[in-house]
Amino acid sequence: MYTKNDILKGIQEIGILPTDTLLIHSSMKSIGPVENGADTVIDAFMEYMKEGLLIFPTHTWEQMSEKYNIFRPKTEPSCVGLLTNIFRQRPGVVRSLHPTHSVAAYGADALEYIHGEENWETPCPRKGCWGRLYDRKAKILFLGCSLKRNTFLHSVEEWNQIPNRLAEVPKPLKIELQDGTLIDRPLRGHQSTVGDVSQNYDKMLEPFLHYGIAKKGRIGDAECVLCDAVGMAELTTEFLKKNTMLFDNGEPVPKEWYYNV
Repeated sequence: MYTKNDILKGIQEIGILPTDTLLIHSSMKSIGPVENGADTVIDAFMEYMKEGLLIFPTHTWEQMSEKYNIFRPKTEPSCVGLLTNIFRQRPGVVRSLHPTHSVAAYGADALEYIHGEENWETPCPRKGCWGRLYDRKAKILFLGCSLKRNTFLHSVEEWNQIPNRLAEVPKPLKIELQDGTLIDRPLRGHQSTVGDVSQNYDKMLEPFLHYGIAKKGRIGDAECVLCDAVGMAELTTEFLKKNTMLFDNGEPVPKEWYYNV
């Protein structure tokens, strides 16, 4: 049975600093048994990161549709895991207004970080929360999950204007503001004729490890990967210039792209 101190030790040992900007993709199940469950994991991260900015995705793309089209930030459950749903309801945590790719943030400048997400018509624009990870030189932790969960690479593809990634026709979504006002937010969601390209994002793990952009560690039972957002964006952009369709399939990245052979 893991304790909060065990979780804190794992956070420190993988190389996270208390002053970092840290976004976490997570699988609670992978961590194993923890005293008082998922709340202890959230307690540990919030305690450790109190001088930095802690972010969890609180996405709702799975349920938002033309019929179920009102995003209510205070109450709408996240579709990306138990930890995200506990975190978004904690005191002091604020949630962005993006109707499908919201994030929840905790820290001194959390409100500034999430500002303006209701203005975007795509999931991961360069000037939105996902782009700000690059600007803040953030770290992204894959806590017991693979890089197939890497929303940031969706962002990098969007910034590089990779074709066949966004729906042509926007969904007629709405956002409920704090005072109950509804605003229209038509949104062009992720869509590709080759299927879910995120299932191929894990092909970048080996190049990231090779260049020191990623490092492996363990928190509880969970195998973890900690990545540098700037390094991920820049190397992925370099590879996309070589092949814009890099993520259309699961074929490995050519070794000659990153090994001296």
